[in-house]
Amino acid sequence: MVLSNSVAVWGTPAFAVTFAAEVQALGPSQLPLQAGLAHSSHVSAETTLTVLVMETAATATQLQVKAGVFYSGVIAGSCCSDDPTPVCEQPEYCTLRFEIDRETAITRVMLVDNDNA
Repeated sequence: MVLSNSVAVWGTPAFAVTFAAEVQALGPSQLPLQAGLAHSSHVSAETTLTVLVMETAATATQLQVKAGVFYSGVIAGSCCSDDPTPVCEQPEYCTLRFEIDRETAITRVMLVDNDNA
């Protein structure tokens, strides 16, 4: 994952909006959202991400961003085969830590324990 637009605007008022837009554009498959589920069993294929920048920091080699991500999950296998009830999405939230290389913009992302976020 490469977040080059975020690196380009680091230190400006546009950073939070640019970072959120770039992460949202990645889509749920590139983020460890499955590991962050608390109320459902699978990340919804129809989920829309909402990204909120919580903290930022920088070292000589990387930018560090802690962000909250709101998304949807579903409970798989909870209905009988003849149950006409549609699958209901459940709201989910997790905290992610992004480490962005300042030169290459290559980004590593990991789940932060929400109890210690």
